[in-house]
Amino acid sequence: MRLVETAYAKINLALHVRMRREDGYHELETLFAFVDAGDTLTVRSAAQDRLITTGEFAAKLDNPFDNIVMQALGALPRTDGLEIALEKNLPVAAGLGGGSADAGAVFRIVEQAHGLPDGWHARATRLGADVPACVCSEMAVGRGTGTELEPVENDMAGMAVLLVNPRIAVSTGPVFKAWDGKDRGPMPHGTAREIAQAGRNDLRDPAISICPAIADVLSALEASDPWLHEMSGSGATCFALYESAEIRDRASQKLAFDHPDWWQMKGQLR
Repeated sequence: MRLVETAYAKINLALHVRMRREDGYHELETLFAFVDAGDTLTVRSAAQDRLITTGEFAAKLDNPFDNIVMQALGALPRTDGLEIALEKNLPVAAGLGGGSADAGAVFRIVEQAHGLPDGWHARATRLGADVPACVCSEMAVGRGTGTELEPVENDMAGMAVLLVNPRIAVSTGPVFKAWDGKDRGPMPHGTAREIAQAGRNDLRDPAISICPAIADVLSALEASDPWLHEMSGSGATCFALYESAEIRDRASQKLAFDHPDWWQMKGQLR
């Protein structure tokens, strides 16, 4: 058996933080979207589970032998082992759900090879709040801590996307801690396009207070004629959506010239 699966980059087209919960987590409303690019997992049958990491950001994994990919494998019942070669193309601690996307890809791989158990959603939730959404990797509204998923009309599929990161890791915990605690209102209803246009990211300002370079990225994207630009998740990656791939590619070329040290990835919304 040989399977190849993409761990699709996750972006938050809107992210409304409503309240701090007594359990330490935050009640939020978000519009999850996924880009048709990300990490790549190549899987083969093996006597026992094994993980091999390659790619630009492989060295950033604190412990590649005990990361979320191995945790996802351990969370799912199987009759044989799997060897996974993870090509880590997404930056770590970047607001793209990279680890969650990798875990989601593992769930899809196991689903193809063995099927998923009935309680897969609970197993995914235990791995991380973004993991259930990343298993499906389809546009959805997330509520609660992000694990309660609702369908949404996806009228943005195929839209050109540019992801940009200043190559600065930003941990999620400190950004949530820096949030001022003000409930600025619920996420709007409607189609994906309507929510994205009227929504916001309540973590943008707290993230900029920790990583000022995010403001530079947003300013550069704003000047590139996007349909929409915003920070994803808790940062530091920002995204811009364009009405055509040609406009996106011109923006990518200019940013690469002006800021050669910034990371970029191009794609389309799924």
